[in-house]
Amino acid sequence: MQFDFQRLGALMRKETIQILRDRRFIMLFLGLTFVQLFVYSYAASRTVYHLPMAVVDQSQDPTSRSFVQALVNSQYFDATMYLDDQSQAKQAIDKSQVKAALIIPPHFAASVDQHSANFLMLLDGSDQFAVRSGYSAAGLVAQNFGLQMSAESVALTGAMPSLSDSLPINTSTQILYNPDLNDKWFVIPGIIGMILQTLAIEQAAIFLVRDREWGTMEQILATPVRQLELILSKMIPLSILCLLAFGISVGLGIFWFGVPFHGNLFLYFWLALLFLASCLGLGLVISTRATTQFEAETSSMIFMLFGLLLTGLFYPRTGMPLIPQLIGDIAPLTYFIRISRGIYMKGVGLSFVWGDALILVIYTLIVVGISSKTFKMRLD
Repeated sequence: MQFDFQRLGALMRKETIQILRDRRFIMLFLGLTFVQLFVYSYAASRTVYHLPMAVVDQSQDPTSRSFVQALVNSQYFDATMYLDDQSQAKQAIDKSQVKAALIIPPHFAASVDQHSANFLMLLDGSDQFAVRSGYSAAGLVAQNFGLQMSAESVALTGAMPSLSDSLPINTSTQILYNPDLNDKWFVIPGIIGMILQTLAIEQAAIFLVRDREWGTMEQILATPVRQLELILSKMIPLSILCLLAFGISVGLGIFWFGVPFHGNLFLYFWLALLFLASCLGLGLVISTRATTQFEAETSSMIFMLFGLLLTGLFYPRTGMPLIPQLIGDIAPLTYFIRISRGIYMKGVGLSFVWGDALILVIYTLIVVGISSKTFKMRLD
């Protein structure tokens, strides 16, 4: 059969009319374009500013306060809490209340005058970009502050320092949980959650529309099956597959990639099951609203995009504007990443991650309630 341009033109007109009639497709297609442009423009920044920082000022003199203010003025750090000792500061990092902790020893001003001052900066090694930005920023701010103090000393005394004199402040930095800055240690705990969310949302999102498109929903509705039975018959096998993927991911992370697991595996499993329930509920909401598999898959891709860029998986949320942070709060992965990194890398217990676990419980109840209201045992 020869190529026929007239037939090609007729087919192109048909496809164009079909696309223009599907307003949902047009909105999703253009919406994805704007979402990607917005996300990559505002969220994909490797430099982290305004790291929440705990301050332990054991000197309490004007020089120590000026140094804290210098760190804040650099916009790399925000002094969000003042504590009494180093153990409280480490506990605040364990709870993910802060990403850094500044420890200033006693007699800081006198040590600066003697060119022998030291301070300790504790950094949360479970956050890749935060620790690298904080590591470089702490040294840079200390160097500039030391040069400023040296210049003020010269202005007061008139004596020029010799070339052998060191700067008045020396930086000591300790990276917790990942001292070698191994990229795999940063990524694996978050990737486990990303795998679960992608599998659960995408597969749950298409399970209803797939039956409608294949014509099997008519046969199902002809039977006396109940709504809950239909949902569970599809959710339980999918949950088992997702938990199998979860176990394989954790096993490969430990034994193949060599990422040490420091927490309670039993607690990790049950919180992963809670996270899985929230993802399945969200996928069910998408499935009840979508009319085609393409629409369901496209909607699930939006959450995959959010998971990659707005949940803290690769890019820190502390450096994002408010609107991308609020959009990231829609994805359950945002909360499970903190749980996963806390249990996997830090070895913390439920007392440290109960807040995120509670949000996942509320999240699950909301999405399951919405899906039960919108799901109808009929073809239209």
